[in-house]
Amino acid sequence: MHYLPGWGNHHASEAVAGALPVGRNSPQHVPFGLYAEQLSGTAFTAPRHDNRRSWLYRMRPSAGHPPFRPYGRDTLIVAGQVDTPNRLRWNPLPAAGAGVDFVDGLVTVASNGDIGAGTGCAVHLYAASASMVDRAFFSADGEMLILPQQGRLRIVTEMGVLEVAPLQVALIPRGVRFRVELPDGAARGYVCENHGALFRLPDLGPIGSNGLANARDFEAPVAAFEDVERPTRIVQKYGGTLWESELDHSPFDVVAWHGNLTPCRYDLTRFNTIGTVSYDHPDPSIFTVLTSPSDTPGTANVDFVIFPPRWMVAEDTFRPPWFHRNVMSEYMGLIHGQYDAKAGGFAPGGGSLHNNMSGHGPDVDSWRKAVDAVLSPHKIEESMAFMIESRMAFRPTRWAMETPLLQADYDACWQGFPKARLP
Repeated sequence: MHYLPGWGNHHASEAVAGALPVGRNSPQHVPFGLYAEQLSGTAFTAPRHDNRRSWLYRMRPSAGHPPFRPYGRDTLIVAGQVDTPNRLRWNPLPAAGAGVDFVDGLVTVASNGDIGAGTGCAVHLYAASASMVDRAFFSADGEMLILPQQGRLRIVTEMGVLEVAPLQVALIPRGVRFRVELPDGAARGYVCENHGALFRLPDLGPIGSNGLANARDFEAPVAAFEDVERPTRIVQKYGGTLWESELDHSPFDVVAWHGNLTPCRYDLTRFNTIGTVSYDHPDPSIFTVLTSPSDTPGTANVDFVIFPPRWMVAEDTFRPPWFHRNVMSEYMGLIHGQYDAKAGGFAPGGGSLHNNMSGHGPDVDSWRKAVDAVLSPHKIEESMAFMIESRMAFRPTRWAMETPLLQADYDACWQGFPKARLP
């Protein structure tokens, strides 16, 4: 793995010495007869500071495939279909049956925005029991942030290999082909598919030059390639549905590459948490790892936020997340441990959805424990929750509304609060 020298900065890697052209992106004669191909994650004319693209030098052009056709298997990858103001919570996906790989183990929970217009995002879950073999996948709809919750992933991409374990995340750019292998034999986790502006590090503002996620901790893969002459099925997500085609060779034949659009890995335990040292619980935005901005300054298309281990020291303060109603919509998941705002029901691998202006906050037990606590410095440990927050309301899928994993009694966690006593 290479460390990215800075978010969006130029990077280069070659699996064979001399494979990278010197001084020209697309020379008349590419070393070793390789083919130069540009992968653009933004419009050609995007401002320099926003422009993301990489040059790939491969054994064959990626254009060499027959037409794509609708995917020939049942899938639960669909657009959101149900408008609901209700608060929802789900139990974790069960273990996958035999022979289910990453693609066939994907299930869409909810989505928002407009894929064609390049807005919004989708939340998927995955449960897989088998490595992908002679298959590759990519999304033409958006970049994919993959969050393992159980089991490691070995993600083979066109630009190299990412080894990703729980408490790490992988970000796969739109259009990059990849294969998911399961070193532990089974895996489960979450995916945020971002259809809008590319994820980037949030501005730090008054925090200054240090804190939150550091650019140097995002790791890019080292170039690696396969010279395999064997049929490979290519599956792509396009327009919210799956399509497939077939190659007579492995698509992972990129020998060298350079640019600032690359898959990357980030270790969530390296996040530099910022919090209060006086009073009041800070807004959850202080825990933002990555943000996809919208056309409204300060209001995200989608934010990826984590709630990591941290010291709580605020005086005379209700320390769990406070009761609130938010213009933003929030999907939450739990990688491991217990979330400090819920005493039960919110299990690792599960999730909850609070759409805009739906009141939520701690349950009765968590509230009572917080108001009765003798406040002294204490550390939240062995916990990692996350939030996918968007300016647009999420529309759950019919599967999400009909699955027995949906908790019918979720609203009950806010029943039984005693009425305030006025003088």
